[in-house]
Amino acid sequence: MRTIWLSGAEWLAVLRIGLGLWWLESWRHKDRKGWFERGTGIAWAADVAGRHRWGLVRTGFRRVVEPRPKLIAYVVVYAELALGLGLVTGFLTPVALVAGLLLNLLYLTLMIHDWAEQGQNAMMALISLVALFAMGWQVWSLDAAFGLFL
Repeated sequence: MRTIWLSGAEWLAVLRIGLGLWWLESWRHKDRKGWFERGTGIAWAADVAGRHRWGLVRTGFRRVVEPRPKLIAYVVVYAELALGLGLVTGFLTPVALVAGLLLNLLYLTLMIHDWAEQGQNAMMALISLVALFAMGWQVWSLDAAFGLFL
């Protein structure tokens, strides 16, 4: 593979780190007080799920999220933080990439009508796939330093 300036593995690390920074920004801009104390994030998602065209989404939300809104709020918010930290540092990178891909696909499915968000989720999912299958943790990562997943 011919590249300019950096090696192919280093460019993949740049892509992985950029994706991690994207997750960290998603975590940073969340109103955590609103999510945890007032339930704003889950209330918004409940409204979206309640009007969703797919019954499976409405039913899934009612069964999984509605009975435990506070727990799910913490899971969502801190999953974004964990994904960002894992990808930036390159620690347990394949796990973070798969989890991020699944979270983006969940967001993509939930917000199928909100085209403003779809580009972000689709691009993040694509980057996750590329970094996963190209093993984007080979350089500049704790995984490489510890000899994990190589």
